[in-house]
Amino acid sequence: MKKYGLLLLVSLLTTGCSSTPDDPYADPRDPFEDFNRGMWEFNRDVDKAVIKPAAETYEYIPQPIRTSLYQAVENLEEPSSFVNNLLQWKVADAGISLGRFVVNSTVGLVGLFDVATPMGLTKREESFGQTLAVWGVPEGPYLMLPLMGPTVVVDRGGDYADGQYFPYPLLSWPLDVARYAIKGLEMRLRLREQERVLENSLDPYSFVKDVYYQRWQDQVFDGNPPLEDEDFDDFDDFDDDWNADDEFDDSDDSGDESY
Repeated sequence: MKKYGLLLLVSLLTTGCSSTPDDPYADPRDPFEDFNRGMWEFNRDVDKAVIKPAAETYEYIPQPIRTSLYQAVENLEEPSSFVNNLLQWKVADAGISLGRFVVNSTVGLVGLFDVATPMGLTKREESFGQTLAVWGVPEGPYLMLPLMGPTVVVDRGGDYADGQYFPYPLLSWPLDVARYAIKGLEMRLRLREQERVLENSLDPYSFVKDVYYQRWQDQVFDGNPPLEDEDFDDFDDFDDDWNADDEFDDSDDSGDESY
């Protein structure tokens, strides 16, 4: 998940040049690139003025307390993962999500302690946006949202549905703000090590856009996105000469998120 830690940072750092409408190299996935790049600049300014200083202040809280708060916020997402796993006919994964919520909400004291993972109940996160994509709903154009960073329409479009599952309707607006703040500040702290990667990129905007799409495809297809046939047309003549599985190791891209 190390490579995925760049996703939120796309909304926080660096700028790039906009493409013109008749640019032959324009990305068809990104029809609003001029707007998106402008929004990226806006997010960068907000980060410098507000988010990064707030995260550095939040860091003064002892790590064990921050970890417990983050785990409690993550625990609130388990019921929506349970429902979305069911909607995707992943019955076993749905059972794990439900089990995690029950165990961590009781033995783990409302999720402050992750008791489920050591028991073998590892996270099976699914969103309604991913469910829609699995059902074949088009993902829509790439967008850079204020403060939230990169997304596609179907990804963020499912957020409303996810927000209707227990226990979210029971939360008051101060608790809602607190959970977003805890998750956002903790993520910002974890992303600091990735800043140099973006700064060394020739076009950080395009680089992170590609990272976002790779992450999105991994989420929708559970780490096994379909290969595009056209990517391999030039290599058909070599099928009899070697076994590609013996030459290439893709294991580095199969891990879960670590940021």
